[in-house]
Amino acid sequence: MQFTEIGGITLHHQLIGGPANKPVFVFVNSLGTDFRIWRDVIVRLAGDFPIVTYDKRGHGLSDVGTAPYRMDDHIGDLEGLLDHLNVKDAIICGLSVGGMIAQGLYARRPDLVRALVLCDTAHKIGTDDSWNTRIAAVEKNGIASIVDTVLKLWFTPEFHEQRKDDLTGYRNMLTRQPVAGYAGTCAALRDADYTEAAKAIAVPTLCVVGDQDGSTPPALVRALADLIPGSRFKIIDGAGHIPCVEKPDELTALIKNFVAQLPPQ
Repeated sequence: MQFTEIGGITLHHQLIGGPANKPVFVFVNSLGTDFRIWRDVIVRLAGDFPIVTYDKRGHGLSDVGTAPYRMDDHIGDLEGLLDHLNVKDAIICGLSVGGMIAQGLYARRPDLVRALVLCDTAHKIGTDDSWNTRIAAVEKNGIASIVDTVLKLWFTPEFHEQRKDDLTGYRNMLTRQPVAGYAGTCAALRDADYTEAAKAIAVPTLCVVGDQDGSTPPALVRALADLIPGSRFKIIDGAGHIPCVEKPDELTALIKNFVAQLPPQ
């Protein structure tokens, strides 16, 4: 395990070496998860590319810090981590809130970003009311009080029926996140709007979504893609909100095809 203090927050991260002539992949996890959600994609890329992944603040083994958060807090953590690791011109692959962190990182530090893979995310997610309701629920009754509703958004009915052991594991992952970190990131999501920032993205961008995503449905992710000049939009069949878990082969194939067509540096 690797830990680094960035701006007073200790971040749990993983650096996997790869060819020096290949771009670095950076994976950013979603709300209520840790970086293990990327495992089945990472193992399909390891050896071909250098890889960085980490638990954002308030999640996994990283510090909680002071909640509620702003999206700038999450962006600053990633910026500091990449500077610490001397990573530039990376392919930032973010899921859900991780995709918003990726958009914000590009807006703040375009030198760190060669390309974006925005999975099951948007320029604006949810409403003030929806996030405030969720924050109130978890602060009063814990994450377990919303877990069934969230898991229905994360995974397809087929996953629920056929992969019950995996479902239990992801239930454990969600319910074991710190309440302050979860609610704090809900607040960051509530207050973030990258509508204008998306229009200014000038690096190659792939927007991907599961066809049964209940959190950021295909139409919402398509709206993000429409904002980003020249972006690509792909739907993964048979996936919910977390295709890196449910359909890693399909997601990895899309990513590899996208990277193969990047212009040379």
